[in-house]
Amino acid sequence: MPNYHIVVAAGAGHRFGGPVPKQFCLLWGRPVLMTTLERLHTAAPEAAIIVVLSPGMEDEWAAMCREYGFGLAHTTVPGGATRAESVRAALRSIPDGGEVGWISIHDAARPMVTPEMFGRLTAALADGVDGVIPAVAVTDSLREVAPDGSSRAVDRALYRAVQTPQLFDGPKRLRADLMELRPDFTDDASVMEAAGFTRLVLAEGDPRNIKITHAGDISRIEAGGL
Repeated sequence: MPNYHIVVAAGAGHRFGGPVPKQFCLLWGRPVLMTTLERLHTAAPEAAIIVVLSPGMEDEWAAMCREYGFGLAHTTVPGGATRAESVRAALRSIPDGGEVGWISIHDAARPMVTPEMFGRLTAALADGVDGVIPAVAVTDSLREVAPDGSSRAVDRALYRAVQTPQLFDGPKRLRADLMELRPDFTDDASVMEAAGFTRLVLAEGDPRNIKITHAGDISRIEAGGL
């Protein structure tokens, strides 16, 4: 059965503050997105890759691929106004009627996926769960903020920081796409839960699998300081 990597690269990257979205900034001399795609392919080379781009960005991305000699096979689809809408666009580009294995959904700005981490996800999914979420322990102290602005300490051992790629049973993820999207769908696991697919498990992520958010993150990755 065919498997799919969906890579969400339609974000504007406002927090990054650069002249172009972070997924197109240079990492090791070429756009971040290229490293992300190559690493996903290395982790699971049998899977087809669908890249979601901002509407109108397809020609510019194709020009980047020519400029940097990037030839890894992938298809592109235009995204929507929100991340959830962009993922929906990718899901609806998967051919109807055929069998589907698993579907991974990944942030373009996380270029440090490893085969070892992805192997933990597929091993967990093989147990028959609905989906697998990579997560890492929280190392900072945490406080819960109340509506009045007051706060209280919470036990960080009870929390995990969620990463991508998140991996799902393909037919179930496609069925979850039939429901109405809501503003509180901040990641794909929340969509699955709302659709009734609650057998979601955590697997060990990787502290190096950071999401590039600030300009200094690229320098940290290049320097190996993760």
